[in-house]
Amino acid sequence: MELRGGRQSPYFVAKNEKMIEKSIVRQLVEDFIAESDRFIVDVNVSKDNSILVEIDSKDGVAIDDCVALTKYIESKIDREVEDYNLEVGSAGLSSPFKVVEQYRKYEGSEVEVLDGDGKKHHGILKDVTDSSFGVEVVSKIKPEGAKRKVEVSETLTFEYDKIKYTKYTIRFK
Repeated sequence: MELRGGRQSPYFVAKNEKMIEKSIVRQLVEDFIAESDRFIVDVNVSKDNSILVEIDSKDGVAIDDCVALTKYIESKIDREVEDYNLEVGSAGLSSPFKVVEQYRKYEGSEVEVLDGDGKKHHGILKDVTDSSFGVEVVSKIKPEGAKRKVEVSETLTFEYDKIKYTKYTIRFK
């Protein structure tokens, strides 16, 4: 690299132009979790070969599960050939759901949904299918002629591709 005055810089940056393919990492994770109740939440590989793997299961993920998966991936991708950074973890409790399996995991639990119009809905997750889910919401309305409001329950149905996010609601009692 030439500097001002025609001098040459003594420093250089070596770039690894080869990126680890996300599909390869995903297949390794699928192979590892195949005989378990775990599922993939996300696999991300950045341009600088930083690999982020998120897994989950109906009963949660222990640190030992993450360590074992890390070791498995490291045994399959040679660091002498590929320079990479690997991070394996469980999906965050307050993170938006990314896959249908997370909806199934939290069915019957309280969730927050931000719909496509930007309106938030709080209620109980139910009726999870491959294309949609329901949220039972309770609202108070005052019937005509009544003195007090009454609670009314209804189930709102959402399609996954028509919402901005769904999150598990954490309640401390």
